[in-house]
Amino acid sequence: MKIGLLGTGFGRAHAAVYATRPDIEKVVIFGRTPAKLQPLTEQFCFATTTDLDEIYGDPDIGLVDICLPTPLHADHAVRAMEAGKDVLCELPLAASLDDAQRIVEAQRATGRQAFVDLFARFSPVNEYILKALADGTYGPLRTWETETRTALLWEGYDLRLDSLAMDALHSDLDLFATALGRPESVAAHGVEGAWPGSAGEAVLTYPGGVLARCAASALMPKSYGMSGGSRIVFAEGVLETDFMGGAEGQARTVLVEYTDAGRRTLDLPERDTYAAVIDHVLACLAGKETSRIAPESALDGLRLTLDVRQRLTAQD
Repeated sequence: MKIGLLGTGFGRAHAAVYATRPDIEKVVIFGRTPAKLQPLTEQFCFATTTDLDEIYGDPDIGLVDICLPTPLHADHAVRAMEAGKDVLCELPLAASLDDAQRIVEAQRATGRQAFVDLFARFSPVNEYILKALADGTYGPLRTWETETRTALLWEGYDLRLDSLAMDALHSDLDLFATALGRPESVAAHGVEGAWPGSAGEAVLTYPGGVLARCAASALMPKSYGMSGGSRIVFAEGVLETDFMGGAEGQARTVLVEYTDAGRRTLDLPERDTYAAVIDHVLACLAGKETSRIAPESALDGLRLTLDVRQRLTAQD
């Protein structure tokens, strides 16, 4: 397969995965700045271009991987599918529900396959949590809290309040939407930092008295890296997760179970979630798997994230 990769920021992480795949025939990376493309050429030996038409006009390119700024996702996803190509889109899917719906409608109209890089769905820890919720392993859910604390680890990264929900809270909010559906109520509060960072949280209520809280802080110094975790309280047990990582990716997440029988660290497989998404996409394109990350499946999580973003930025 030949792939067109758009973007030199998060695109680097995708390029690193493609470089390990023997079934990838060729990757062409698009970027606007030759100076940013050169290191990718040197590191991965991939072709590069500053001409988008070279990507869309190449009949041999079967998949366009979009790692551009979120407001550009919809236009490029639609253009790629109308050009007869399948699409992998970095998250969030789009900057608005209207744009997200354009992608869904283009997929239906063209019959192409499209995917959203909802990598958190592929974490073994999150898979365990979602299965425990679905199976009622620990009884009814009472509360679900998630928290991420991070330095501004990537050059030019902006995590002020107008970006925090989309870029730091979205993956966790997507898990809430996937497992719990639409909330009965949403509240959000935040504070701006002295540099392009902020801290904020969303508190959500669901039927049956379930409470969910999603928090993120981008006020940490560079030496802090990234850390976080979650606590899921059920009627008959508690699950706690903890992780620590940095700009190159996160370390293994630890999952601990607490029940009346005692405390137990659950032994789950390690998995590079970025690689897992791309493996899944390629398997779907080969007809070996059914998509878990179609654009339509991302709509409820995006709707919730946009609601939280509006509340964070509407504060007095």
